Parts: sequence; C-alpha cells; structure tokens
Amino acid sequence: MSSERRPPKRGEPPASAADAASRLATIVDAAERAAANVIDEAERQAQSHLDEARARADRIVAARLRELADELDPAGAGEGESAAERRGGHLKPVAANDGDGKPTALRRSGSAGARLLATQMAVSGASRTEIEQRLRTGFEIDDTDEILDAILGPAE
Repeated sequence: MSSERRPPKRGEPPASAADAASRLATIVDAAERAAANVIDEAERQAQSHLDEARARADRIVAARLRELADELDPAGAGEGESAAERRGGHLKPVAANDGDGKPTALRRSGSAGARLLATQMAVSGASRTEIEQRLRTGFEIDDTDEILDAILGPAE
C-alpha cells in the first residue's frame, strides 16, 4: 500500500480538513464574486430608472411651470405696455420680424416659469451650463443669455 495521497473522486469526501477548507474557500470566493456582480447590475438598473424618472419629472415640471407662467404673464400681454413692464420687470418681449421690418408675432425671451426654474436651479447650485440646457429643452428657449445674465450675472 502506497502512502501517496490521491485526490478525492467526485462525490467522495475530501481526504483532509485542509482540502475541505480549500474547496470551501473557493466556493465562497465564487459566491462573493457572483453577489458583487448582481449588486453592480442592480445599481446600474436602479440608476437608469432614476435617470429616466428624473427626466420625466423635469418635463412634467417644465410643462406645468409654462402653464402657470402663461396664466400669470401671457405672452401677448397686450399692445403697448407688457405685463412684465407693468410689474416693473426688466425682461421685455422680443418682436420677431419676417424680413420686411414689420413684427409678425410677439415672442417671449423667457416666461416667468423659465425664470423661476432658472432661479431655483441657481440657488440649488446648478451650473450655468446645466441651467441653460434645462431652459433649452424644457422651455424651448434658444437664447438663454438674457435670463441667465439676469439671474447669475454676465458670463465671464
């Protein structure tokens, strides 16, 4: 009979406690790696859901702010003096023109809702770029400089 140790066959118990501990450590390591992968994937999915929900919420808030702003300060506030001028505001409507020098429609450079949102974002620490992006996407404002300059001061 030889004193050589042979590896246990499949289904056979390990020959020693050291072999059992080694196999157990391998199994635990594999389980920990699998658990870490599951957690990472769950975090990625959760972040994706949060990003989608935040974008939806931003669109809803922007739409509601536009509605409220239009109720408080309609774009065509009348001939002559605008609602912003009556309140002493410094933002004035911009007259679009069709090329012949005659105004075709009164277009607001920024609704009260856009100004409110920009102010709230500035107070919460958002950057000028972040605020500008929200005004462009949420309120479809092409030229955001007037609103941003009024709230944050002129860009450097």
